[in-house]
Amino acid sequence: MLLEKETELKNVVHMDLDSFFVSVECLMDSRLKGKPLIVGGESDRGVVASCSYEARAFGVRSAMPVRLAKRLCPHAIVVRGDHAKYSEYSHLVTDIIRDKSPVFEKASIDEFYMDFTGLERFFGSYRFADELRNTIIKETGLPLSFGLSVNKTVSKIATGESKPNGRMQILHGTEKGFLAPLPVKRIPGVGSKTYELLRSMGVSQIGTLQQMPPEMLKSALGENGLHIWKKANGIDNTPVEPYNERKSISTEHTFETDTTDVKKIESLLISMAEELCAKLRSEAKLASTLAIKIRYSDFDTHTKQMRIPYTSADHVVIPAVKNLFAKLYERRMLIRLVGLRLSDLVNGHYQINLFDDSEERIKLYKALDKLNLRYGSGTVFRAPGLDRRSE
Repeated sequence: MLLEKETELKNVVHMDLDSFFVSVECLMDSRLKGKPLIVGGESDRGVVASCSYEARAFGVRSAMPVRLAKRLCPHAIVVRGDHAKYSEYSHLVTDIIRDKSPVFEKASIDEFYMDFTGLERFFGSYRFADELRNTIIKETGLPLSFGLSVNKTVSKIATGESKPNGRMQILHGTEKGFLAPLPVKRIPGVGSKTYELLRSMGVSQIGTLQQMPPEMLKSALGENGLHIWKKANGIDNTPVEPYNERKSISTEHTFETDTTDVKKIESLLISMAEELCAKLRSEAKLASTLAIKIRYSDFDTHTKQMRIPYTSADHVVIPAVKNLFAKLYERRMLIRLVGLRLSDLVNGHYQINLFDDSEERIKLYKALDKLNLRYGSGTVFRAPGLDRRSE
């Protein structure tokens, strides 16, 4: 019995909401459907956060400057994104999947993995995934695609091949044949630099990678070369990590002398927010729940939390921190300790905030993170956080 369980084939589903930001905007305004649509900063200094398939046909891509996107597609409609609304829909989809799926992993705000291993005996993994997809579409109005295979890598690639608004199953034993004709850039983890290096080696299709000795790829790309070779051959033992909204990062500060200096406390909270947001960005994470803890001089402790749009940006978190602290600090007693926690973490880069930002702000964050990573946390910070560093 144990041997059967250990050798049981996996059934892993990858679901991805199609052009998520664009789809939400079309729900809000049906006149946008079928139009070349760009979600991003409305000024020419803004950046494309997402775009419709109609805009992509003209070469528009995410993270592209809006001014370039407008040159490529002059008749595109540009709308400023609403990350609070996108977060709301992400939570809604998550709740549906949580209710229906035995084990799921929230890989990003619009991307999920599910382990349906064992369902074949009772219901059928493909049928179950298809019914779950239909439920999400019916209850949210959002289009989504899914891929089903024996592991995460192949199912994710299958999802990409089934888009838009499609589904695909790759049967056991057919993984290599499915992958072989596809471009190497379809492999998760193959970025632009790796792609260009592989192209310089004469590798453009996954099938070529499959035939190469793994030692050759390791020599050219290091350990990452072995990972890429395994993925090219449909090998991926990465488990579906059960999603847990309680996963968090936090920091606390105990005052040497109990205080009621609100300005000083806010300054500390700002520096804490900067520290935690920088950590989120370094780990490519986003948070959507914020909590503040206050411990008074009599050791009475109070905590208050609030939902925030998925973010890792200081300028989004800091105003929320100030607002939450103002609501929590009602007793006006001496404070002994303050703490800040960011939770409900998902994988995701900074792109969800692109519609808020100019190219300059994005470059500023990257520069700040680079300096703090190189010279130590807190090397560069906002002036209001100075009090904490000077203690």
